[in-house]
Amino acid sequence: MDSNHEAAERSSEKGWRSRKRLLILLALFLVCAGGAWYALAGNDQPVALRTVPVARGELLEAISATGTVEPEEVVDVGAQVAGQILAFGRDADGKQVDYGSTVRQGTVLARIDDSLYVADEALARARVQASQAALRRAQADLAQLKAKLHQAERDWQRARKLGPSEALSQASYDSYQSAFESAQANLAVGEAAIVQARAEVGQAEAQLKRAMRSLSYCTISSPVEGVIIDRRVNIGQTVVASLNAPSLFLIAKDLRRMQVWVAVNEADIGRIRPGQPVSFTVDAFPGETFSGQVGKVRLNASMTQNVVTYTVEIVTDNSNGRLLPYLSANVQFEVQRLKNALLVPNAALRWQPPQGLAVAEPEQGPRAAARKRGPRAGPAAEKEAANLGVVWVPDGEAARPLRVITLASDGTNTAVRSRELTADMRVVIGVEEAGSRRDATSSPFAPPFPGRNRNRQR
Repeated sequence: MDSNHEAAERSSEKGWRSRKRLLILLALFLVCAGGAWYALAGNDQPVALRTVPVARGELLEAISATGTVEPEEVVDVGAQVAGQILAFGRDADGKQVDYGSTVRQGTVLARIDDSLYVADEALARARVQASQAALRRAQADLAQLKAKLHQAERDWQRARKLGPSEALSQASYDSYQSAFESAQANLAVGEAAIVQARAEVGQAEAQLKRAMRSLSYCTISSPVEGVIIDRRVNIGQTVVASLNAPSLFLIAKDLRRMQVWVAVNEADIGRIRPGQPVSFTVDAFPGETFSGQVGKVRLNASMTQNVVTYTVEIVTDNSNGRLLPYLSANVQFEVQRLKNALLVPNAALRWQPPQGLAVAEPEQGPRAAARKRGPRAGPAAEKEAANLGVVWVPDGEAARPLRVITLASDGTNTAVRSRELTADMRVVIGVEEAGSRRDATSSPFAPPFPGRNRNRQR
């Protein structure tokens, strides 16, 4: 009995598993069938073309780049001597020199401790006085040597007249000759001493001038008239002038004229030229556009991560003083400006008809015949061939292609030229299925809620 009962239970369990597998397979079949029905039902829905009208207006083709607002001319004022900053000078308003101070040429900017340099000047001045005294002594000695030479010369002349005789012994004769020759040599030594003394005076005076110049460097003055845009030292700070002069102040000569330094990619630099109009904006003044023109293109290109860029200088007027140094600028270089041009969206040039959409044949007639004429030769024809494009216009429930020549683009719209396209026509930018208004999150198996797709059911 027990074995029969166990066999019955195992048989019942196997039957339940079989029915369970059958129910799962049936559910999967229903899901797949419903999805296929939904897809087929959607494909049967009519296709509507999304179109926009062709506009006629002005188009600006521009190159976008970013840059930095820079003063037109900046002077970096440094220190030529080492020492401690004792004090700052006064600006044109009588205030202590600081950021934004207006200074004139010769205005004292800072003073460096000059104790050592005053001592060096005093030492150099004493050396000048000592060398001058040595020169005067050498001149006096030279005068004595000249007198001795004159006396020795007269004695030697008398001795030569008498010669060795009973009146003048041979020893005395030789003594007068030796005295004369020694006086001549001493005179030459005296003259050399004069030359040496004068050289020492010149050396001492040069050292004095150097000491005085070093002392003057302790007073830092403005070499130009302008505005201080950076102060890089504080009172009490020690500056050390070695191989490079330390920078103390940065002065902009004239903030009424500014420049914008822009890094332009090598792919666009060929369309940049001096005098080209430029417009730019800065984040400090949103909604305000500033204008300028290209000043020069620097030829020292830089490479960063295999990207070559050139620095372009843009000159702009800043008479109102609104532009501040080192603001970030979003720049638009005006490549060309077209007026009264046919404008189509860029999406119309990219659109291609999907499968299942009826495509109409191109228009036949005089215009089409004119398009089929032989191609013109020359650079203009080659340029037009490179700029050919196609837009699609609605033709009943189908779409018909029209060939156009693209002239310029601003990133959103493109100016085109065509014998067939006119401003009263519409171009296709996409398709819109009639059932696309259905809620994307709804399930095809869920019952419709009141009010949903009410317009489609009417």
